[in-house]
Amino acid sequence: MTPTSSFVVRAATDDDLQPLYEMAKLTGGGFTNLPPDRRALRAKLDRSRAALARDSDELEDELFVLVLENGATGEVRGTCQLFTEVGRRHPFYSYRLGMLTQHSTKLDRTFRAEMLSLTTDLEGSCEVGGLFLHPGERAGGLGLLLARARYLFIRAHRPRFADRILAELRGIIDEAGGSPFWDGLAGRFFGMNFQDADQFNAVHGHQFIADLMPKHPIYTAMLSETARAVIGLPHPSGRAAMRMLETEGFRFERYVDIFDGGPTMTTRTDAVRSVAEAKHVAVAAVEYDGGGVESLVASGNLASFRCAYGRVKAANDGVVVSAAGAAAVGVAPGDAVWHVARLWP
Repeated sequence: MTPTSSFVVRAATDDDLQPLYEMAKLTGGGFTNLPPDRRALRAKLDRSRAALARDSDELEDELFVLVLENGATGEVRGTCQLFTEVGRRHPFYSYRLGMLTQHSTKLDRTFRAEMLSLTTDLEGSCEVGGLFLHPGERAGGLGLLLARARYLFIRAHRPRFADRILAELRGIIDEAGGSPFWDGLAGRFFGMNFQDADQFNAVHGHQFIADLMPKHPIYTAMLSETARAVIGLPHPSGRAAMRMLETEGFRFERYVDIFDGGPTMTTRTDAVRSVAEAKHVAVAAVEYDGGGVESLVASGNLASFRCAYGRVKAANDGVVVSAAGAAAVGVAPGDAVWHVARLWP
């Protein structure tokens, strides 16, 4: 058994509040979807429970919380979230990084000014976010398992997710927990530091942005050099996540987070590689040998969803799944699984 074979991604339950809170305290700030606030985390679990209990396929504004559990110990060691359609209940704000070109005939000079425009262009998208892996588990492909399990969950419940998808990456945070982007732009209008604004947003939502943020474009030349330098850059801890998103087909289309200036990655939901290439097949047999392709294997629906690593190989009447993978997701011959290769060819 490999070190990661005992880990499984499953739907969160009310009992996961304490481990989620403990992980939230480790994020280091700027992690809006996982605030170190019990009330906010409880509200997320309540929303997720309601979404898991609804069995119809209409697209609604819902949140699903998943967790990574060590099946050998029962410990929760990571988490991620899926939002089915952002911006339905509250505006979903981003900055769009654009360019204005102007020409002076008398001076015979062309000026190009980069500017940030407040926009709700991405409203109506679904979102993958809130991904956090305990620092003690950042090896052996567990981050990849947690990230890509989200796409198998989407594929298994495709009608409940919008046709466009986004992922916001945390921006640059300094050693003191502040944001150069916030300090250079929004902080001048809000009279609060980044940590306070980030916590307020995590608990109360974005409406205060609509109330106080100037609506006209902001020329980046008017910002401090430190603020300009971080626009569109991910936090160092998020660079691997950005590469994984790019491998899945996400692209940076010049949308950035309004708080820390981090990049927002987007694509069509059906164009996500793990969504497009996932296969739904019957389990023909369970074997103990090491044959087959190392894969992500998922079973169940909604509250019973489980995803883990396992080996899969084709059979005449379905697939053969390794014993460890079958045990992790709780399947036997005759059951159905979703699977996608762990490594791309």
